[in-house]
Amino acid sequence: MNEPSYLAAVRESYDTVAAAYTERVPDPRELDPLSRAMLGVFAEFMQGGGRGPVADLGCGPGKVTAYLAGLGVPAFGVDVSPRMVEMAREAYPELRFLVGSMTALEIEDGGLGGILAYYSTHHTPPELLPTVFAEFHRTLAPGGRLFMAGYAGDGERLRPETAYGGHPVSFTSYLQPADQLAELLEQAGLVVTARLVQAPGDGAKRTVAGFLAQKPDDGS
Repeated sequence: MNEPSYLAAVRESYDTVAAAYTERVPDPRELDPLSRAMLGVFAEFMQGGGRGPVADLGCGPGKVTAYLAGLGVPAFGVDVSPRMVEMAREAYPELRFLVGSMTALEIEDGGLGGILAYYSTHHTPPELLPTVFAEFHRTLAPGGRLFMAGYAGDGERLRPETAYGGHPVSFTSYLQPADQLAELLEQAGLVVTARLVQAPGDGAKRTVAGFLAQKPDDGS
């Protein structure tokens, strides 16, 4: 299967900024109350791992993966950036981190009890989001849950030349409307059970949308 071309830009960019990103991105315990609450709700659903492990897709340096593990969630991380995965393994040697892409996960059908996609889908071109969400559906066990959160917008495309302290990057960020993201999740067969849209403020420069979704228990 050919790799989507945008992934090379994402991989190269995050390999470049990995150290600076790790320094600048806050520990999950330092997030705003709503963000912590949504992560906490997801963790409560996932504690015990009855349906399987939880994959933190786009895990970066592993801070959120470790946070979930500290809450009793059987979590492991996946990231397209080998350098990010290397840093995560160094910081949290007791946890598992893999190099991979959410467009084609090397995970068996129904192998996951949960998926976290935390600020990790916005580099995906909108026309490829159905492919990503289909992978979420495929890899979740019946009754498995997804928590997806990230920046939302009105279809803006942002392509900065530098990021995280002036390091060169070549990725694009696609900020899609929350309603459109929810509709695409539903079209992929995932039932959206909760949605939170946060207006800019309290440290957030842009609108943030969070979704809790579930694969039906019958596996459909």
